[in-house]
Amino acid sequence: MPKVKLTVVSSNCRCGYLKEGEEFIVEDLCPPICHELWNCIYPSVYALQNGATLDYGNKRATRFEIKCPDEGRVVIHGEVIE
Repeated sequence: MPKVKLTVVSSNCRCGYLKEGEEFIVEDLCPPICHELWNCIYPSVYALQNGATLDYGNKRATRFEIKCPDEGRVVIHGEVIE
C-alpha cells in the first residue's frame, strides 16, 4: 500500500495542534491531527493509498490540498511517496 505524506502548508489553528511545516507519513493509522480535519482529508488519503488519482487543478494527480473546515485555518498538502 502506498504511503501518503501530509505537509502542513499554513496554520492558524485555534487549538494549536498543527504548526506550519510539520509532516506526517500515513500508512495505516491516522496521524495526530484533529478529527474535523482528518474527516476532510481521509477520503483523499484512502483513495491515493488504493491507487486512485485525484482532480488537481486542470489535471489528475496523486496529490491534493485540503483546507480545514474551521474557516480554512489550516491547509494540508498530501502526496503519494514511494
